[in-house]
Amino acid sequence: MREIIERAEALQPQLTAWRRDFHHYPETGWLEMRTSAIIARELTQMGYEVLTGRAVCREDARMGLPEEAVLHKHAQQVLEQGAPAAFLTPDMCEGFTGVIGILRCGEGPTLGLRFDIDALGMTECPDAEHRPTREGFASVNEGCMHACCHDGHAAIGLGVAKVLMDMREQLHGTVKLLFQPGEEGARGARAMVAAGHLDDVDVFVGSHIAPTGGPDDGDVTPGTWGSLATTKYDVTFHGLAAHAGGYPEKGNNALVAAASAVLALYAIPRHSGGQSRVNVGTLHAGTGRNVIPDTAVMQVEVRGETTEINQYMAQMAVAACEGAAHMQGCTCEMVKMGEAEGQHSDHELLAHIADIVRRDLPQMTVSSIEDAQNWGSEDISLMMNRVQAHGGQATYMRMMTPMAGAQHTVRFDFDETVLSRSVMVFCAIALDALGKENA
Repeated sequence: MREIIERAEALQPQLTAWRRDFHHYPETGWLEMRTSAIIARELTQMGYEVLTGRAVCREDARMGLPEEAVLHKHAQQVLEQGAPAAFLTPDMCEGFTGVIGILRCGEGPTLGLRFDIDALGMTECPDAEHRPTREGFASVNEGCMHACCHDGHAAIGLGVAKVLMDMREQLHGTVKLLFQPGEEGARGARAMVAAGHLDDVDVFVGSHIAPTGGPDDGDVTPGTWGSLATTKYDVTFHGLAAHAGGYPEKGNNALVAAASAVLALYAIPRHSGGQSRVNVGTLHAGTGRNVIPDTAVMQVEVRGETTEINQYMAQMAVAACEGAAHMQGCTCEMVKMGEAEGQHSDHELLAHIADIVRRDLPQMTVSSIEDAQNWGSEDISLMMNRVQAHGGQATYMRMMTPMAGAQHTVRFDFDETVLSRSVMVFCAIALDALGKENA
């Protein structure tokens, strides 16, 4: 454990450099080409068995893919931004992003560690008081920003990889490092799970950097529960255009169908079994004031406190949209763009992690609530549930640090000392799970 602490502390400058590089060149879901190529290069140089491209994500399980033209344009851009060409594979350029690093240390259990790597579709604050702008590592990609710590998560994953490789003689079993694309919008985990990468994992751990001053009153919250299950749709209504003044009866108004669907969605009866959510985030339709709109497109999501409640909400949402389309003589196409399930951390595992931190990392404190209620939705739930379904244990931790600006805002930033502390926690868990004295 002293070796873990010393190695992690010594890595702080490199962790900061990795994080700032990823922050400077953010990439949204399925476009994480530069990020994936750099991670693949670093893991390869460390000596890991590295999986990329179609080996990481099953093709028919990917959701919410960018258009082919967007993929092609971004593939050209990342070469100009320093992506290592030798590791930027043709698969990555087709949106098969994400990387898995495998460290095999003989017989023993398999430990899976997950780190998400995608950014958000936001334009970063250009003001000088914003540290990334002031210190020269703010996003250079217009409309894209790391505003939810995933740049830090990717850096932590590389730090964990470095420490565990250097300590591999003390391990007995297999480590899988899962660098997941497309967490925002709940898209990427499904494709990695479908590819079978969680099927042999005995212990699974993920983590999210979180703000101090909230409900977590320590440095580490070893488990969380209750993130909302969710389903996200792009909905396209197809009608028939007509002259709005001359022959309105000859048209089928897709905008009216969509507007009716919005009202019907918000009128879905709530479920008695727990919390539920519905939101229409965007609605675009029409070409001019004197034309009956023949197309309308909206982005919709539903959520539920449990997987079952979310399924109810999704079924009702489909019925609301299809019914509204039929009422106006239109058709309705609904494409699923993302999904996550409900999640819970295994109490035995999270309690054990709390003991590890208290025993072996005394410079850190454990939150008084060891299993805290989560917020929002997280597709790590799909990974956790797959591991738990075949008898493994899983937990989703939080690592606290001061933050400038709230997550998912243009002024977001965080105290980077959390990077080395997170490496310590992940590596302490790995040594406890795979240490030869514990085999």
